[in-house]
Amino acid sequence: MRNINNKSTGRKPFKKAVEHTDEVRLGYKAGKLAILNNERNKVELGDPRKCGGSLFIDQCLIDQGLYPNDNRWDYAIDYDGEVFFFEVHTANTGEVGTVLNKLAWLKDWLSHKAPEISALRAKSKTSFYWVQSNGYHIQQNSSQARTVLQKGLKPISKLVLK
Repeated sequence: MRNINNKSTGRKPFKKAVEHTDEVRLGYKAGKLAILNNERNKVELGDPRKCGGSLFIDQCLIDQGLYPNDNRWDYAIDYDGEVFFFEVHTANTGEVGTVLNKLAWLKDWLSHKAPEISALRAKSKTSFYWVQSNGYHIQQNSSQARTVLQKGLKPISKLVLK
């Protein structure tokens, strides 16, 4: 695999990784433009100039009729050379299984279909986030809350990248 994470070249590694991933190759958008208008406020960028673009994974796959019965993940966004993956979804106890299925699907997809995007995953902090669409309604000490954290998923009200 070629080195696509070299900031000094001035190239856009996230854009190149998306373009080299057949199933989403046309989905790259500058800044936060791939994120639905009503969900853009769920992502706050400390410095918008550090945003290397975004990708609406789910929409790319829907447009091609891929994985129609799977729980697919929503978004990827590049910030300061690291890619973060986030799912905007209702955060209640009954949806934990669905979101964990989406996370498992994403990890499998990254491993088998999108290795160049996967190589850019954030390393400075967690790379997977469950962004609550309407508050957090999972009992704090429940088995579901523990499972979410054990799976490496961080439920938050807004993805803040600085």
